[in-house]
Amino acid sequence: MNFDALLTMLACTADPARAAPMRAYMKNRFDFLGIAKPQLMRVCKPFFKGAAQADVDWRFVQQCWADPHRELQYCALEYLRAVQSKLTPQDIPRLQQLITTKSWWDTADFLDRIVGGIALRHPEVNAVLLVWSQSENIWLRRVAIDHQLLRKEKTDTALLEQILRNNLGQSEFFINKAIGWALRDYSKTHPDWVRRFIADYRQGMSRLSLREAQKYL
Repeated sequence: MNFDALLTMLACTADPARAAPMRAYMKNRFDFLGIAKPQLMRVCKPFFKGAAQADVDWRFVQQCWADPHRELQYCALEYLRAVQSKLTPQDIPRLQQLITTKSWWDTADFLDRIVGGIALRHPEVNAVLLVWSQSENIWLRRVAIDHQLLRKEKTDTALLEQILRNNLGQSEFFINKAIGWALRDYSKTHPDWVRRFIADYRQGMSRLSLREAQKYL
């Protein structure tokens, strides 16, 4: 992948007038070029065409992650989506680095699906996710909690329960929200399982987690 070519294309699309409100929306944590998501996707889609036929270019991903503009991290994520079928357990340490660098909900909530896809194909990754679920880093915890979103009948409920139990009694908003999302999502597939979980662990669940979890019950 040609990082310099991508950067040139994005520079031609940048809109400084959009950059300030985008930066404010993200709590001024990151700089922006001012490229709205639809425009960014129009650049990325043809640029990554055929990427899955080549080896995963981790150097390109790291170049995107090192750039000060948030759109480049989004490009790296779209690239990883394009090559996700080639990712293996050996890529988990690199993904962990992405999760714990320039961390915020926007990247964590994309990487959880990437990690989840690897774990579904390679169940040995579940052991890593259990370790992450007890990490001091809240973003590793959040990815562990939500990595099974949208799995439906393929959800590993024993793993889900253990990871959720590891995160009960927390005061961290992003953890409690993730717990609620995981339960809410699975309630669409197996509401009785979620009701049972809530009945068993209600005392350790925050009001936020309970509200999210019971949305469709």
